[in-house]
Amino acid sequence: MESFGSPLTIPLGFLCLVLLNVLLLYTLILILCTSRQVPRCSSGHKPHSYPVIGCLLSYYQNRTRLLDWYTELLAESATNTIVVHRLGARRTIVTANPENVEYILKTNFNNFPKGKPFTEILGDFLGYGIFNVDGELWRIQRKLVSHEFTAKSLREFFITTLKEEVGNGLLPVLEQLAETGKVVDLQELLRRLAFNMICKVSLGVDPCSLDPSLPVPPLTKAFDIASETCARRGAASLFIVWKIKRWLGIGSEKRLKDAVEDVRRYVDEIIANKKKIIEGGNNHSRNNDLLSRLIMTDHEELVIRDMVINFIMAGRDTTSAAMTWLFWLLSCHPNSKREVVEEAKHVMDRLVDYESLDELSFLEACLCESMRLYPPVAWDSKHAMFDDRLPDNTDVRAGDRVTYFPYGMGRMEALWGDDGLEFKPQRWFLEPDKNRVMKVCPYKFPIFQAGPRVCLGKEMAFIQMKYVVASIVEKFEIEPCTSTRPVFVPLLTAHMAGGLEVLVRRR
Repeated sequence: MESFGSPLTIPLGFLCLVLLNVLLLYTLILILCTSRQVPRCSSGHKPHSYPVIGCLLSYYQNRTRLLDWYTELLAESATNTIVVHRLGARRTIVTANPENVEYILKTNFNNFPKGKPFTEILGDFLGYGIFNVDGELWRIQRKLVSHEFTAKSLREFFITTLKEEVGNGLLPVLEQLAETGKVVDLQELLRRLAFNMICKVSLGVDPCSLDPSLPVPPLTKAFDIASETCARRGAASLFIVWKIKRWLGIGSEKRLKDAVEDVRRYVDEIIANKKKIIEGGNNHSRNNDLLSRLIMTDHEELVIRDMVINFIMAGRDTTSAAMTWLFWLLSCHPNSKREVVEEAKHVMDRLVDYESLDELSFLEACLCESMRLYPPVAWDSKHAMFDDRLPDNTDVRAGDRVTYFPYGMGRMEALWGDDGLEFKPQRWFLEPDKNRVMKVCPYKFPIFQAGPRVCLGKEMAFIQMKYVVASIVEKFEIEPCTSTRPVFVPLLTAHMAGGLEVLVRRR
């Protein structure tokens, strides 16, 4: 019998054949997409599909506007739910129906874990951290972190850190920008602030300067590369492409591997130094950060590292994105901006403690309205373990990807009325009480998830956003340099494409 070569030759030849077929398929898709108009959804329950390839053509045509495409399809559906079939991906149910969201996130929570397909996409980066695991490992971490987040000392450390970062970091930078008249990317500035905050609270370290003239630190770049690559994995038309690239160690997958190694090396060094400090029994005042608390619980170092990376990932972009969109929206709505400024001056002049931030009710309503239209996490997916049926009678098969869709929910007329596309902070108040933001069902407004996985940092996030925005608008006027409508980019956490260039002026 003839030899077929070395063991390495066989898989490489096979992979070349697979890649050739993938390229041929993409060529066919391009020809079809450019030669004809794919029909829009006619049933209101799923995009137009063809045999074998499903809705791959429609998906490809709308790949640069998936959020709005899904939103249009959901609005046409009588149940605000659609079922998506496409070649190269598992059957997907996308819903903007609050009853379905409650069923997925709470009522039948155990049947809708994140699932292996999700954890595989993020596993190289987030490992065994709380946002990327299910079952008992998740429950153990959730219980541990929940206890730490409710600790008075951690809360006080968070507030102290917030005041220091804003007072000694952000405001002096804004003062300098106001003096020089230089344009600054507000999104990048707020991202640096949020990154410093989450690193100080999670790791007890200060990773970067807020000075916009200084380059972005390597750690920040590593997080950017890792999060963007993982997000593009999830949005890939054919998952086999990124898996082959990972196997070969090329392209974006090579950059992801290098970035993850950089992040883990950085965190491992901090863990080692923290252990020395704790074992030495010195400098107890520096042990209020989350990492120190986790080390003192005697958990495995690998689990601690992954948990900390998860929290940095979750906290670094969410608040900064929400604040960036708010500043842009306020620039488009002078009356709302005027009310935010007046309220901030009234409250910040006599701020005693963080409870006083509760008086910033109109600012809170503006933040809610901003996140309704531009949610920090545009969509989130689970994977069904067993056959099921959602409250709107949509059948779910074992293994289906089930996605709830905050971006689309914020645009459903059925949920927010015919003015749902407008920025109206007043919708968050019940007449005649305009001093307290009304509580909205978390399954109608699942910005911080809901049910057993509800975000533990929700309260801290609101405190941070309210304090930062109020501190800025009290002293400075923020003026965008362009009137062009920004583009919303939904990666692991959403952001504004190209940032938000602004001029800063003293009030």
